[in-house]
Amino acid sequence: MATLPDPRPNAPEWTVSELSGALRRTVEDAYGHVRVRGEISGYRGPHSSGHAYFSLKDEGARLDAVCWKGTFQRLKVRPEEGLEVVAIGRLTTYPGKSGYQIVIEGLEFAGAGAIMAMLEERKRRLQAEGLFDAARKRPLPFLPRVIGIVTSPTGAVIRDILHRLDDRFPRHVLVWPVRVQGETSAAEVAAAIRGFNALPAGGAIPRPDLLIVARGGGSLEDLLGFSEEAVVRAAAESGIPLISAVGHETDVTLIDFAADVRAPTPTAAAEMAVPVRADLLAGLRTLHGRLASAPLRLLERQRSELRGLARLLPRPDALLSAPRQRLDMASAGLPRALKGHASAHRARLDRARLSPALLRVRLERAGERVAQLGRAAGQCALRLVQRRGERLEGLASRLSAARGANLRAQSVHLERCRERLSSATARSTRAMRVLLAERSRQLGGTAQVLDALSYHGVLARGFALVRDAGGQAVRSAGAVAAGQALEIEFSDGRLAVVAGGGGRPPARRAGAKAVQPSLFDAPE
Repeated sequence: MATLPDPRPNAPEWTVSELSGALRRTVEDAYGHVRVRGEISGYRGPHSSGHAYFSLKDEGARLDAVCWKGTFQRLKVRPEEGLEVVAIGRLTTYPGKSGYQIVIEGLEFAGAGAIMAMLEERKRRLQAEGLFDAARKRPLPFLPRVIGIVTSPTGAVIRDILHRLDDRFPRHVLVWPVRVQGETSAAEVAAAIRGFNALPAGGAIPRPDLLIVARGGGSLEDLLGFSEEAVVRAAAESGIPLISAVGHETDVTLIDFAADVRAPTPTAAAEMAVPVRADLLAGLRTLHGRLASAPLRLLERQRSELRGLARLLPRPDALLSAPRQRLDMASAGLPRALKGHASAHRARLDRARLSPALLRVRLERAGERVAQLGRAAGQCALRLVQRRGERLEGLASRLSAARGANLRAQSVHLERCRERLSSATARSTRAMRVLLAERSRQLGGTAQVLDALSYHGVLARGFALVRDAGGQAVRSAGAVAAGQALEIEFSDGRLAVVAGGGGRPPARRAGAKAVQPSLFDAPE
């Protein structure tokens, strides 16, 4: 009975690559262009290759996303962790891990709520870095000499600011033109703020004392450029006081928190920048009048005070009556006091008058004192000499001990040097012998190689070397002309000859074998 073969299924067999390719074509054909709304997750910035890899997720699913380098550089909305966006692209598969993903061609904000959430998250992060601290903010100058304005040169904002400055207090104004909306707006505004700060003081272009970053009102998306991290950091790093005047009073951007002062409108920023010149002149006139009248009022007040004090003073007779009476009493007792004082001094002089006995006593006392001082000086000198002698003896003993120790150390050192010299001499002698033997062996080997390669050994075996008149080796018979002078070198000498015939080799005899001529390159 014949054995039936095992039944085989009718389904075709696929390789993994074929199945992956079929699935990829199916997905790309069915979802060639899609718009997917979700929250960005797992974004860590662009890869070193420039591509960006992250995911889109919602409450129940997760979708891998990839944005190639060229597309990433053109994105109007930059991906950020936790940002809710609408991704525009096409679905495809990645066979390397059996997954599907969206290749992003564009990103859009998923409504105003997503923008606000993104701004709130960015605000918390920058605030945590201390960019919005009140301690960092500087007061505005009272009357700046130069005002730098960062705005569009063609909009109504710059005209309103210039008009308001001209009405209040005309100042020197520098305008840095930038785009206030679009992809490059943030980069241009940040570069303008840093550019004004980079101007040197006293240069050809004056450095502003105050900066105004201004823009008119607009939608939340239109004002996003002034909430970019680069603009906020540039405003926080500015060394020049900065006024933020972006949008209307109800519009809030992140540069408002980093600026030193926020103005509700560009016109209000101009009013904050300079005072009213007419008000200053009026105040100056008022102060001038007060300054002119102040000395007169002061003089009148002091005159009144002087009159009041003069009324409180007593009369001159009352003030001088007591001193006058004391003077009269003192003048009456003065003669008696002078006589008594003179008598007392005369008696004292009589007691202190010099006499020979008194002088003798004083001289004896002075002599005794001098003798005591002499004896004390002699004792001091003797003690000093003794101390110096003892010190010299100690120094001499230490010097002798040190000299002996030094001589012993030098002897030991010389002995060691002598031993090292003997050892080095023996080693150098052995090394020189080894070196001479090695060089003799190398020289013998080289001489053997030279003898083996020299053409003189070939000449000794019966060959000859032919040279022309110029001393060059002749390599073929065809190169020799009839009558040409030649020189033939044998192993035992050289012979001058003249070539005959036509320079062709002689005819071979019957039965003779052809011999290929061989010439050797010459000499060493």
